[in-house]
Amino acid sequence: MSQPSYLDEARNAALAFGDSLLGLARPRLRLGVTGLSRSGKTVFTTALIQNLIEGAKLPVLKAAAEGRIARVRLVPQPDPDIPRFPYEAHRAALNGPERRWPESTRRISELRVEIDYERAAGWFKGPATLTLDIVDYPGEWLLDLALMGQDYKAWSTQAVADARKPHRRAVASDWLADLAGRDPAGPADELAAEAASIVFKTYLAALRADPEAVAVTPPGRFLMPGDLEGSPALTFAPLDLGHDTEPLPGTLAGLMTERFEAYKRVVVAPFFRDHFARLDRQIVLVDALAALDAGAPALADLETALGQALAAFQVGRNSWLSSWFAPRIERVLFAATKADHIHHASHDRLAAVMSHLVARAASRAQGAGARVEAMALAAVRATREVRIKEGRDELPAIAGVPEAGEEIAGEVFDGVAEAAIFPGELPQRPEAIFDPAMRWQIRAPRFRPPLVAADAGGRTRPPPQIRLDRALEFLIGDRLA
Repeated sequence: MSQPSYLDEARNAALAFGDSLLGLARPRLRLGVTGLSRSGKTVFTTALIQNLIEGAKLPVLKAAAEGRIARVRLVPQPDPDIPRFPYEAHRAALNGPERRWPESTRRISELRVEIDYERAAGWFKGPATLTLDIVDYPGEWLLDLALMGQDYKAWSTQAVADARKPHRRAVASDWLADLAGRDPAGPADELAAEAASIVFKTYLAALRADPEAVAVTPPGRFLMPGDLEGSPALTFAPLDLGHDTEPLPGTLAGLMTERFEAYKRVVVAPFFRDHFARLDRQIVLVDALAALDAGAPALADLETALGQALAAFQVGRNSWLSSWFAPRIERVLFAATKADHIHHASHDRLAAVMSHLVARAASRAQGAGARVEAMALAAVRATREVRIKEGRDELPAIAGVPEAGEEIAGEVFDGVAEAAIFPGELPQRPEAIFDPAMRWQIRAPRFRPPLVAADAGGRTRPPPQIRLDRALEFLIGDRLA
């Protein structure tokens, strides 16, 4: 990623200094939550807040296990220009009579939580309050940060090469056919740029619609335009430039180059400056099971995307000076979600796959003093574990209520009946995931959220979870010590 300008650095330092001044009166922590397509980001954020506020049992979060958390409450968020994360609506969707998964958010949002706790020991032992700002944003915006270090030609060449890979050719066929008729040296035609952009966006939408795809192709805002829809900054596309072709002013390639740079200036840079550069901790959620099911090429795409994501973070151990003027992200957690879609005997294998996917990028971040971890979790557990017979053998399986319309072995479910399935096995050695001769078919239907019965007083408790407490301990536990 290219270095921010001196003006951007000065503005970032001013924002960080202001945050630090406010933090003198009450410790603060800004936690970034993001996730790639269909990773369960909204569910994770909702479950995190609900478990803290409602005092759920979180045995791995030391402050909770030791009874040092006195109260957790929502308070007005600090940034007037950022939408509030609709926690109450999402909680009602998960826990209401219809039991449905909340809709994915398509923009940045924020929520502030205050945690009253007792310090465990030391000179400052006694009551304290941690202000936790949770910044929830689409994973596609994170991947856009990689564009800051690219020019139009490099990005265009990579996008075309990716579309020509065997596992993408079918979904990219219409765009590649359109691309063949575009002359980069032709005149800078507005209508031609718009037409090329529409076909390219259709290709991106098709990539994301594939249930086995991992949406890792920027620009992410193309499918989340907001109030920029139809603007020149969102009306461009890659061209097949070749190695010797340079975009020249007055040509179609030149026009695309101008708009690519405008996208970085108008969309990517403000996100980095105003939100991303102020984060202290970060969790990245990944549907690694879908990538495993799609095969080695999709896993290779995912590895590249996660490496680009980690490279975008300003990571490292904070000194006294950096924490005031240029805060770094000290801890990054990569979480393979939907651990409830496999038996617990495979959880360690799923975590090992996640670790392997980020290993190369993590080593660079750890060299800068940051802590990077990987784990498997389910913020809301929708299944229970059972054993099913297959001949004389018993297989470790999962059981839950599939969503209406889901199909297993030719049986279509109504959203009421429960089903038990054997989801498949994960590789014993994580490096085997890139073996093109192997296929890891990890198939499970989309299950409904679990039914959580009310207690004698009519109160509901948070849904069951898998390792959400471990994730919280890694992300905020040291600040509650």
